[in-house]
Amino acid sequence: MKASSRWLAAMGSEFSAGDGNSGVAPLTHYTASYREWGTGQPLVLVPGLAGGYELLGPLARLLARRFRVISYQLRGEDDSFALRRPFTLSDLVQDLAEFVDYHRLESPTVFGVSFGGVLALEYAARYPHRPGHLIVQGAGARFEQGLLHRVAGTVLSRFPLPADNPFINQFFNLLFGGRQKQGPLFQFVTQQIWQTDQSVMAHRLRLVEEFNLDQRLERLRMPTLILAGERDLLVSEGSLQALAEGVPHADLVWLQGCGHLAFVTHPERVALEVNRFSGVNGIR
Repeated sequence: MKASSRWLAAMGSEFSAGDGNSGVAPLTHYTASYREWGTGQPLVLVPGLAGGYELLGPLARLLARRFRVISYQLRGEDDSFALRRPFTLSDLVQDLAEFVDYHRLESPTVFGVSFGGVLALEYAARYPHRPGHLIVQGAGARFEQGLLHRVAGTVLSRFPLPADNPFINQFFNLLFGGRQKQGPLFQFVTQQIWQTDQSVMAHRLRLVEEFNLDQRLERLRMPTLILAGERDLLVSEGSLQALAEGVPHADLVWLQGCGHLAFVTHPERVALEVNRFSGVNGIR
């Protein structure tokens, strides 16, 4: 399901990261569109379950003050027909590896949010010597299916949904970490999320069910920052603690008052913690 051009045009420009430099990376299984902003140490920003890299605009704009931020569209984001050729979580991790290689990045910081955090963690576990630093927000050591996951998976898989559906708006409130006024920020989030085809969201949600790093956490030996929303209802405290305790050089930072979408609702706080982490770990 795609939003109308009129709806998309109404999106607030205040949340955009700016034009940046756009391009396409010819990967093995699809051509990934990407955008980059800023200069400095490269930081690959991996988007979440829905919304593409456009949803990361507020955060990318802040991070670009210090980093060369590069973000790309995951497989299926621009082409829902990609689902005709089944792909796995491992395939998406391989896409990330190819994207990093395409840009000839030797040891970039890899920063994944939500579903992108899962991909970043899997990438770091599979290629532990390739990321110089690792940052995740909204992801723990394993997938733990709760009521929200079951409801979201069932609804996305079986029912075509309009973007102004009251049920979906209530679900977004849970992702925000509390009731959110339907102002410009809420409009921005809902508009961007519905740019991702509903079937693609459902497929990604099924893929994350296989995620479990419990037996491989010791492979993540790079400096790692784990950002956790205090009100994140999708990632359990146990999963976050397991990640922090199992990774040798990990810092766990709780974001007070933030939900699962902290990267878009509180980008200043997220960028502040990233900058602190960067200073401590010598990322110039």
